[in-house]
Amino acid sequence: MNEKKSGYRDSDLQKRLHTLMFFRVLFVSVILGALIIIRFRESHVYITNGQSAPYILLAVIYFTNIVYIFLIKYLGRIRLQAYFQLFFDTIFITFFIYTTGGIDSIFSFLFILNIISGSIILSRKGGILVASASSILYGLMLDLHYYGLIHPMGSRVNYTSDSYNSAFLFYTILVNMAAFYLVGYLSGFLAEQTKRSRAELKETRLDLNKLEALHESIINSITSGLIVLDDKERVILFNPTAEKILGIHTHQISGLSLASSLPALRQQVKSVSQMRPLVNMPPFMDILHQKPDGTKIYIRLSISPLRYLSTEKGGEIIVFQDVTEIKRIEENMKKVEGLALVGEMAAGIAHEIRNPMASISGSIEVLKEGLSWDSTESQLMAIVSREIDRLNQLISDFLLFARPKETKLRAFDLNQVIMESLALFKNGPRWNENVSVLTHFMDSVTIESDPDQIKQVLWNLFLNACDAMPDGGILDIGTKWVFETPESTNKNVAIVIHDTGDGFDPITLPKLFTPFFTTKEGGSGLGLATVKRIIDQLQGRISGSNHPDGGAEIAIILPMGSDADH
Repeated sequence: MNEKKSGYRDSDLQKRLHTLMFFRVLFVSVILGALIIIRFRESHVYITNGQSAPYILLAVIYFTNIVYIFLIKYLGRIRLQAYFQLFFDTIFITFFIYTTGGIDSIFSFLFILNIISGSIILSRKGGILVASASSILYGLMLDLHYYGLIHPMGSRVNYTSDSYNSAFLFYTILVNMAAFYLVGYLSGFLAEQTKRSRAELKETRLDLNKLEALHESIINSITSGLIVLDDKERVILFNPTAEKILGIHTHQISGLSLASSLPALRQQVKSVSQMRPLVNMPPFMDILHQKPDGTKIYIRLSISPLRYLSTEKGGEIIVFQDVTEIKRIEENMKKVEGLALVGEMAAGIAHEIRNPMASISGSIEVLKEGLSWDSTESQLMAIVSREIDRLNQLISDFLLFARPKETKLRAFDLNQVIMESLALFKNGPRWNENVSVLTHFMDSVTIESDPDQIKQVLWNLFLNACDAMPDGGILDIGTKWVFETPESTNKNVAIVIHDTGDGFDPITLPKLFTPFFTTKEGGSGLGLATVKRIIDQLQGRISGSNHPDGGAEIAIILPMGSDADH
């Protein structure tokens, strides 16, 4: 960090040295031109003695500037070179005054300019040092001139110490030295103030640039659309999200009034603004907006006044979001709630129907035993009894789907529950003796779930598998580990049931778990729907597919549970 700051200071000093060299050459050129004009316009001037010396000194300045360029480029040590140039300029000015009359020279003001240059380049320290050098050299030259030890070129007369009294000489030296130091101090002070102000300005500009970049980044990154209007309702800000939502580019709307570029939106915004003071409206309003391509979307917007000062209103800020998808979800939720209400009513009606159905069934049995019927009447009574049983079963399936049992979680061995369910089903009336069973289980798998509901799921799946293989086949049942991701260590357990029947119809496969959808004659369409309802309640997943080797395959993925043995 220090090296970076030092490099920055050297670079800044080098720029100031280049500026000094430029103005030095420019000033010398002006003086040279003035001397040439005086030389040719007037026949008697006070610099006629040694008239070539000033020109030689000015030529030296040109030469030294060329040397300075090479030194700065190849030598480095910029600060040392700055001191060297300033002190050389002080010596040069002294010799120049010497060649233009000494005490009588009009060029003593050059010391002032050099002191100002020292303050600008090296701050107050440089100005004081150059002022000191200027005072010493100028005072020494005047003393030597006064006492006749030197004879400056271009002096108007040859004089001794009697030509000027000592008080005048002392006054001249004192006034010039005071002026040198005063200029050095003031110019150094101003240079430091300027440097400090420049640094503060640079820091402020940097902070302002950062703030502007942050502001622009925030405006471009927020997921809400943002429109800012001035007091004449012209668009002064239109962020990228607003472009995406409204389907219009910034260059199409920037600087235009909202009424001319988006008239429909402006009308709706105006209505909201007019209604808000009259009624207690929520901070956000949902409106229907049509995009330029004809697409209709729902926008949830908020309107706030834009205030430049605490009380001065400067326009409006419109913040909005596309809530079309949220509206669609809300509509679906309303439909689901309505269907849930209908389902509750249907479950209640089914429960009420079940009671008289039991009475009817019991009455039929009594009639069959107490009266003598011919064969036709007996068949009719048998049909009535069978349909009542089927209706009772349908109602039972519907109630199980609509009102699933309360989940009772506990830890158990999954393989054991599967074997118990299989044994129970094999001893039931729906088992097909022509079906062979293959099992491939992992070692003992303990999970935390509801074993009774899992048995209900397995019973329905075994029943569907046997119905799919009326002429016999193979029922393959297995368990395996399933990881959430390839890199994850969190694992679930899967139950896979595969039969060798005809498999699922690809057209009806997406509707596999839809309630009341069935492809079996006499089926209720609630078996797999009930299975999915139970698995969802157990925080699991179920899927159906056709096995590559033929037949149908059902996969159930169950969580291990917090108390399970992993």
